Amino acid sequence: MPRNRNTFSSLAAWRRRVLARAVQGGWRWVQRAGSVTAEHPGKLRFRRLGAGTRLAFPQGTVFGEPWIEIGECCIIAEQVTLTAGMLPDLDLGADTVLTLGDGVVLGRGSHVIADAKVTIGSDTYCGPYVYITSTNHSYDDPDEPVGRQWPRSEPVSIGPGCWLGTGAVVLPGARLGRNVVVAAGAVVRGEVPDHSVVAGAPAKVVRSWDREKGWQPPLRTPAPTPIPEHVTPEQLAALAVWEARRAGSSESVPS
Repeated sequence: MPRNRNTFSSLAAWRRRVLARAVQGGWRWVQRAGSVTAEHPGKLRFRRLGAGTRLAFPQGTVFGEPWIEIGECCIIAEQVTLTAGMLPDLDLGADTVLTLGDGVVLGRGSHVIADAKVTIGSDTYCGPYVYITSTNHSYDDPDEPVGRQWPRSEPVSIGPGCWLGTGAVVLPGARLGRNVVVAAGAVVRGEVPDHSVVAGAPAKVVRSWDREKGWQPPLRTPAPTPIPEHVTPEQLAALAVWEARRAGSSESVPS
């Protein structure tokens, strides 16, 4: 009897492994087939969708595509919401409402809500769950539920080369300059100068770059050493393997 139980347990484990591999392989195929690119846009008809850009599957809410322009080599992760206009199927006129420059990265679960004009400059990276909106609820009338009051809208501009950390919120009317760093969880409104670091809710400048003095206050860690241009991906992979083996051998040596 114990032998039979062992046999059935081994068979059940084998079936689970086979099923897991089939499900995982099928999901990877669905992700590849469901991703949106310029060559395979599916039902989404953006005003512009640049070469090398990919919207991962599953996408979040997407509407107003005729008023959305997305540049080249952008990475739009899973469950990212991109909307132009307050509701689907509105006529928003002749001008583009939402613009993503070349090389923009939007992390998983991020939202870009463009009822008014929203522009995100090239090579701006957003971590997961970043929220960028040109519209906010109003609460002028104390007797009317907030959700029923007409919202306020103002254009949003984010310059090129910025980094927005996980969970950052950019509110209507915000104007971020070039190479701005927004700390995780920060809530940004108003104008942020070039080469600034902002943090907090509401966000305040905590570090800025001066042409003569450099970063003020000074950075607490040295700048990372860049990878030499002549180093190939194969060499980097070989170096990673060598370092892993070295780390393993050093851990096995008794102290």
